[in-house]
Amino acid sequence: MKHLIYGAALAAGLATPALAAEEMRCSHQLPPAHHIAKVIDRWAAEIETLSGGEIDVQVFGANSLVGARENIVSVAKGNIECAFSINPQWGKTLPLMNVTLKPYAVTDLETLAAWPDSAAAAFLNEKLLEKGVHNAVWLFTTRMTAITSNGAPLINQPDFEGVKIRGLNPVADSFLVAMGAAPSAMSGSKVYEALSTGVIDAGMTDVAAAYSRKYYEVQDQANVMPLFSVFFHGYLNPAWYNGLTDSQKAAIDEAGAKAAQWAVVASEEASASAPDQLAEKGMNVHIQTPEEQAEWQALMGPAFDEAFGEATGEDGVKLLGLVDGISG
Repeated sequence: MKHLIYGAALAAGLATPALAAEEMRCSHQLPPAHHIAKVIDRWAAEIETLSGGEIDVQVFGANSLVGARENIVSVAKGNIECAFSINPQWGKTLPLMNVTLKPYAVTDLETLAAWPDSAAAAFLNEKLLEKGVHNAVWLFTTRMTAITSNGAPLINQPDFEGVKIRGLNPVADSFLVAMGAAPSAMSGSKVYEALSTGVIDAGMTDVAAAYSRKYYEVQDQANVMPLFSVFFHGYLNPAWYNGLTDSQKAAIDEAGAKAAQWAVVASEEASASAPDQLAEKGMNVHIQTPEEQAEWQALMGPAFDEAFGEATGEDGVKLLGLVDGISG
C-alpha cells in the first residue's frame, strides 16, 4: 500500500498531502531461509534508505504474490512493478540467458563477481529490455550444484540412464539428456513435492537450496560439483521505472550494485557450509573428483554447445565471446 505523508495543516484548516511513496511490489519464488531471499530483503531496504523513503519496496517471497512462471509476464504487462527469476526461467523466450549454464564454463569466482559490470551483462540487459523488462540487479546464486537421489548416488554416466530428474529448460536440459537422464523442467519451489511423490527420481539444484528446501527429508544422496552458475536477477516494468525521478533511479541502481556483491559473499558462504549441513541431516554427500568432472564435461559440453547454438545463433556466439572476455 502506498503511504501518504501529510504536512502541517494550513491556516485555513486544510491538510496538504505530500507526494505518495512509489509502490514497488517485488515477487520471487524463494523460501525465507534461502540466502538470496535474505539478500533481496536487504536490497529492498537499501532502496528505501537511498531513496529517502520515496520508494516503498514490498517483497513477496515463496510465490505469495505471483507464481514463478508468471513473474516475467506480470512485470512486462505492468501488473506488478518488480520480480526476480533465475536466468534459466527465460527458456525459449530469451535462450541467451542460458549462457551461464554451460557445464563447467562459467564457474570461476572472479568472473562471477565481475559479471554485473561486464559487457556480457550489458548485452543481456539490452535483450531483456527488448522482451519488456528493465533489469535492475544480478544476484549470483550458486556455482555449486547438488544432484540428489535416493538409494544410490548419481556419479557416473550409467547411473543416469532413465532417471527422471528435475530439469531447467530445453537448452540446459540437453546436457542431462546426453547423460541418459529424462529431465522434467520445473521451478525450484515445485521440486520437493515432485521428489516426495515420485514424479521425479532425482533433484538438481544449488547445494545451499538443497538444504534450505529440505531435500534431505525426501532424498538420501547428494553429488556436489561446480557444474554451472545461476543468477537470480531482479527486473522492473520499464514504464514504471522510466516514470521515476533521476534520484529514485539512482537509488535503485546503487542498491543493485551493492546487492550484487552481497550475493557473491552470501552464496559462497552458503555453498561452503551446505555439504556439511546436508551430511548432518543424514545425506550421503559425494564431492565430485577432477576425473569425474572431466568425464562429465566431455559428455555434456558438446551437447550444450549444439543446443545453445541452435537456440541463439549469431547472438549466442557473440555472447560466449563476451563471457570469455570477462576473465580474459
